[in-house]
Amino acid sequence: MSVLSAWGPQVRNGLLPIMVDLTKEIIFRTARSGGKGGQNVNKVETMVEGYFSIRDSALLDQEQKEVLEHKLSAKINADGLLQVRSQVHRTQLGNKAEVIRKMHLLIEQALKKEKRRIATRPSKAVKEKRLDNKKKQSRTKEGRKRVRGYE
Repeated sequence: MSVLSAWGPQVRNGLLPIMVDLTKEIIFRTARSGGKGGQNVNKVETMVEGYFSIRDSALLDQEQKEVLEHKLSAKINADGLLQVRSQVHRTQLGNKAEVIRKMHLLIEQALKKEKRRIATRPSKAVKEKRLDNKKKQSRTKEGRKRVRGYE
């Protein structure tokens, strides 16, 4: 199990994440943000967008790139860049850190191997309990029928 930090996930032996710094490959763009901030909102570019090129990444191998492109297809734009945006903080620095955190979280979750479900059979006790409940229900409904009188 990996621990999330500011460094983000790196992948080793298959698709299990460990820590690596993705910020060198993230391209940041700023714009004016709505929301809290008063007059400051109209002057300062606090909203931050981060773009990460999965295809051109030197940190990922081909298999990992394919997995990311498949699982994160909704967040990848026409240029093939993974796009993440943040405008929750009042400062550009806070939003930049939030973009990095979101990007690392997305990549880490996409690269985690999903555990396969192990098929199990119901136990004998469970089967018997189900049959007993069916019999009880049957008797209850049987008692609700109209009784025909003898002539």
